[in-house]
Amino acid sequence: MTADNETNICPFDFSEALEFDPVLADLMDRDAPTRIRLPYGDADAWLITGFDAVKQVTTDHRLSRAAIIGHDYPRLTPEPIVSPESINVMDPPHSSRVRQLASQAFTQQQVDGMRSRIIWLADVLLDRMEEDGSPADLVQYLSNPLPQHTILDLLGVEQEDWPQMQESVRQLLVVGAGNKEAAASAKADLTAYFAKLVEQRRTSPGKDLISAMAAARDGEDQLDDRELAVMALTLTLSGQDTATCQISDIAYLLLTRPELMEHLRRRPDSLTDVLQEMLRHIPFRKGIGIPRVALEDVELDGVQIRAGEFVHVSYLTANRDPKRFPDSHVLDPDRPYQPHMTFGWGGHRCIAVPLAMAEMEVAIGRLLKRFPGLRLAVPPEEVRWDTETIRRFPLELPVAW
Repeated sequence: MTADNETNICPFDFSEALEFDPVLADLMDRDAPTRIRLPYGDADAWLITGFDAVKQVTTDHRLSRAAIIGHDYPRLTPEPIVSPESINVMDPPHSSRVRQLASQAFTQQQVDGMRSRIIWLADVLLDRMEEDGSPADLVQYLSNPLPQHTILDLLGVEQEDWPQMQESVRQLLVVGAGNKEAAASAKADLTAYFAKLVEQRRTSPGKDLISAMAAARDGEDQLDDRELAVMALTLTLSGQDTATCQISDIAYLLLTRPELMEHLRRRPDSLTDVLQEMLRHIPFRKGIGIPRVALEDVELDGVQIRAGEFVHVSYLTANRDPKRFPDSHVLDPDRPYQPHMTFGWGGHRCIAVPLAMAEMEVAIGRLLKRFPGLRLAVPPEEVRWDTETIRRFPLELPVAW
């Protein structure tokens, strides 16, 4: 089977609460990969939507992320978010080496040791919310600060620098065409900041993540200063781009679907499994992420992709593939766990998944335990949602108790 040659114009700017983008829904219902045109970049791309096909793309050495460097590749943001040295645009075996070294700081055992610190941070934030009184904005008090403070705290960033770091990350994620210079400046500032921090940790190591990654070895091999600085930048972005949004999105679902809240109150032991189902279900971003380039002709899902063509995958549609997840558009708290693609797949699956899961478990667990009568303080249709970045999350989440 072959797809037609029609190119689909895809702004991927849908922002209505946590509803699924109808453009993506239409593309995933087609029988084959489709051609798409994104807001930025000088070429079209193929879009792959099915779970098994996405899995193939993310594990096929003939499809390279590293090969996008130097090209004006198809994307949603005016300024490319990733740095050329980032692990996000490395291919094996180089990426395998960096992942192997950096992931030593994020083993389950390491994260279990961090959990008490995350609980302490969450309780400090929730104490402040309780003291200031009902109603309160959950985004301001918990969703935004907890992951940001956690990753910046773990990286050893001085607290006085946190506000500037958070603003630089926000600038980097804005999608408007007028933001290109500000985004490029923000990325340069963040890279320079972490380069300086890495230099300090080399001579004066501490108990932070940068020191841990600097000390990580595989035989004689270790991360160099540039790799460490870019890894710290990548982790800072992830801390704001994933867990921050997901805590807000998960809280929104719990506050607007009483049956989910009741399920967790009745069975608190099921928290991790229910969080995994929510993560599968939530459209956590707009459209797609970083593409790959075909290094040679490749057949995918019955379509011939030529060498040099760009290939995008959608983790969002893969997570809704009915062949893998029956009744895939239904959020089912009793669904047996199957690995999903919210954190990526293959060689580019997020190395900090154990940390992100710990943050969400602590944030939602502590919130439900400490505020048993928690409810949304405004009608759901009055909640304001982000429309400026590639992320999907409520700008404010007014709650009462």
